[in-house]
Amino acid sequence: MELKWFEDFLSVARSLSFTRAADERHITQSALSRRIRQLEEWLGVPLFDRKTYPVTLTPEGEAFHATASETVFAMTHLRNDLNQRFRSRTAVLRFAMLNTLSLTFFPDWIQRLNLQQQLGYIRMCNSKPSFVEHIATLHSGETDFLLTYAHDAVSLIRQLAPYPMIHLGREWAIPVCRPDSGGQPLYPINPNGRPIPWLSYGSHSFFAHALAQMLSERPLPLEAVYENGMSANLKAMTLAGGGVAWLPLSLVHEELSNGTLVRAGSSDQEIKLAIRLYRQPVLRNPQAEQLWQLIQQSETAHAA
Repeated sequence: MELKWFEDFLSVARSLSFTRAADERHITQSALSRRIRQLEEWLGVPLFDRKTYPVTLTPEGEAFHATASETVFAMTHLRNDLNQRFRSRTAVLRFAMLNTLSLTFFPDWIQRLNLQQQLGYIRMCNSKPSFVEHIATLHSGETDFLLTYAHDAVSLIRQLAPYPMIHLGREWAIPVCRPDSGGQPLYPINPNGRPIPWLSYGSHSFFAHALAQMLSERPLPLEAVYENGMSANLKAMTLAGGGVAWLPLSLVHEELSNGTLVRAGSSDQEIKLAIRLYRQPVLRNPQAEQLWQLIQQSETAHAA
């Protein structure tokens, strides 16, 4: 017997469709049907009446449903608990961070620290689609450290006030676009000009919150034509000539130097950001505590 058989059964029981359940489970319908048959053979009873449309649970399937749900929940909880226990006593440094920082700031920064002291194994938490979900990684204990931008206009940052923090640097989000044949902005930002095609972050990312504040104070004739929460993806669309995007300076420094991108606006349309590292109030992993002490020493020396 395998736990995935129970999960397959619950998926079919929810959808009453082998086709939809196979899509949900990311397997072929034939593979799903085979695993359900194996579960039925292991139990010795049919769980679904396949003669009806949609399929229905047999009386035995109805009786099995509650036990299957409890079993999957219990085993998932046990697995997560054991994993948490294992992570807390092993030398794994868990980081969550905004996607742009993982591309621009983090690699060089962590390598400089690694040259001072061997840090061991580093695990990056799965990327999150929204800024609030990045913050939740600290609340839930999913990560030891959260590397993020900060700006006074982003009120969600206040949720991180209870957590110890180190200031690591600065960044600028600047409006950029492709140049025209003369090297001038293809879409120059003029507060009183015609509508400008805008490559937007949507409403859930960090930069979306920071931009919303700036644009409320200094309205611009922007017309959203594309939305993507990832700066790297907006950069690709900007390079293709899709419009203007506010991108971190560190992400487009090379393109500004070689002229494939140019600044589209003035300095008062740029956003100054802080780079901060937050941590759990109590670091149960000794390696994580040692890293925090190393970062404090490194930043103190750098400031001096």
